[in-house]
Amino acid sequence: MVEHDKAAIIEVLNLYAFALDSHQWELFDRVFTEDIRAEFGPAGAVWSGLDNFKRSFDEFHDTLDNQQHSMSGHLVHVDGDTANAFHYGSWLLVRDGAEGGSWWLGSGWYDDVLVRTEGGWRIRDRIAKLVHWTGNPYVPVPVPEHHPDMETNALAEAVAAGRIRYFEAIKGK
Repeated sequence: MVEHDKAAIIEVLNLYAFALDSHQWELFDRVFTEDIRAEFGPAGAVWSGLDNFKRSFDEFHDTLDNQQHSMSGHLVHVDGDTANAFHYGSWLLVRDGAEGGSWWLGSGWYDDVLVRTEGGWRIRDRIAKLVHWTGNPYVPVPVPEHHPDMETNALAEAVAAGRIRYFEAIKGK
């Protein structure tokens, strides 16, 4: 059963990227719980609640002419009806004619807590950190909730400080 759960969770993590790139925000209903708490970036932009999260991401990505998100390096730890997942993400955001250049390329990591629901696995809590970017961080039209600042915490520092939930879930196993 655990292997089936892991495959289902990885599909949810990848569905997030597909939902972003296709602007199919209703797919977030198959990725996140209604009470999602999501924290992105060094400035600590935090969203609570699925409707708010979908609205904000729609507004942010609607300013772009194109984008591509990729998820990789999935690690999943299942413990009953709760799971911890850690994975990497990268993106290319494009806005033709943006002052300072038309593209922004970046990468980071996600630390997720998922719960089993009647509809399948859903992310209940997400922490996403930006690790590196190049190009024009103002390709997406700046909005107060999104900050393209470079994340200063290295993953090794976050693990050492006990802030990576996936690592804490598997430590000592």
